[in-house]
Amino acid sequence: MEDNTDLLETLLERASEYGKTSFELVRLKTLEKATDIVSSLVPQSVVIILIASFILFLNLGIALWLGDILGKLFWGFFVVAAFYILAGIVIHFFMHNWIKKLVGNYFIKHVTK
Repeated sequence: MEDNTDLLETLLERASEYGKTSFELVRLKTLEKATDIVSSLVPQSVVIILIASFILFLNLGIALWLGDILGKLFWGFFVVAAFYILAGIVIHFFMHNWIKKLVGNYFIKHVTK
């Protein structure tokens, strides 16, 4: 009877160790995925900020140039704003699903990697 008790205690101890090890493995895998995603997003964020700054100053220059050509400074800004509202409408109605699918696939690819 004592052998069965020792066997049962050993079995429970090993099951407890297995549970702790499995939990630790899941935690480490989750940490690895999160680290991979964040480490890939940081350099991309820096590039996006630099591109956005370039586009901002380019648009300011174009707006000022167009305003000079049209005779009033504010007309250049209106023309640039009209371009962006038209581009936004086109993207919303014609490319919304494509962009949504592209971004979704990107995140799924990084999570399942």
